[in-house]
Amino acid sequence: MPKARHVVVTGGGRGLGAATARRFKEEGYRVTVMARTRGEIEKLADEIGAYAVRIDVGDPASVEAAFMAAGPVDVLVNNAGMMRPSLVTKTDVRVWEEHLKVNLTGAFLCSLKVLPGMISRGFGRIINVAGTTGLTGYNGLAALCASKHGLVGFTRALALEVGDKGVTVNAVCPGMIDTEALHQGLETLAEKSGTEKAELLEGFTRRSPQGRLFTPEEVAEGIAWLAGSGTSGINGSVLPIDGGELLR
Repeated sequence: MPKARHVVVTGGGRGLGAATARRFKEEGYRVTVMARTRGEIEKLADEIGAYAVRIDVGDPASVEAAFMAAGPVDVLVNNAGMMRPSLVTKTDVRVWEEHLKVNLTGAFLCSLKVLPGMISRGFGRIINVAGTTGLTGYNGLAALCASKHGLVGFTRALALEVGDKGVTVNAVCPGMIDTEALHQGLETLAEKSGTEKAELLEGFTRRSPQGRLFTPEEVAEGIAWLAGSGTSGINGSVLPIDGGELLR
């Protein structure tokens, strides 16, 4: 019986990361969940039979230690991210830089740790979670959009570098996902913009022809599909899971 492939999911403690970890476990993968908050990933790891490793994706030393502990990786899901809504004129430079460090540099650092092993084994999947914020703009989310647009560019460039080595690099671009993090972000944006949270939520859902938010589970399904051996011809692509929002 072939050895189960090993997947690492960063930002794996809750929301999309937790749903993705569960989906891979259902598929028979060995799963490692990584996040900055140890309690969340340890609880999930105990629940699904995974391995929990603490990481700060923006800190090279932390990334080095985390991937040393994890061992060889076949599939990397760069899901760790931050969203702190703010109008550009009210965005502190430190908040701007934190978005870039977590959402973009974090994916770069984690990818650096897994690429040598993937290339030597002739198989690897790197899947970056960019969101529709990586493909279009949103009012009050300039820092998030800038970092996620950079992540899409990184995805495409890296795909060219490793496309002949058995490694694929793709991005998933879901619309707004119904998670605790989204609702917290909307509350922050409502406070800073003087708009009701319900009005902001309605505006985001109205952007999609389906008029809804998306579940972590349906996005996790797309991530797991990209990781499969039958998708070796998909490289440098973005997979929108947005109900047709980007068609408007």
